[in-house]
Amino acid sequence: MSGPGGVAADQLRAFVERIEHVEEEIKALNEGKKEIYSEAKGEGYDVSIIKEVIRIRKQDAKDRDEKESLIDLYLHALGGASAVEAKAA
Repeated sequence: MSGPGGVAADQLRAFVERIEHVEEEIKALNEGKKEIYSEAKGEGYDVSIIKEVIRIRKQDAKDRDEKESLIDLYLHALGGASAVEAKAA
């Protein structure tokens, strides 16, 4: 069952429909995520901080520790408080 250019129309249609279905699922999940952020904001949480926490939790612990160490080193070199010192204050 080949159409113009040798493309199997049924197979192509199946791929397109599967992609459309996944896009609908992604849209629903994003709407759900937006509702959760709204709920957290309504409870007094800072949504930007929650997003940052989620971003940090996705990182490998070793990479995260290395990054934090470099940030502390750079801040110290610039004469500012380190991130660790700032957390303690």
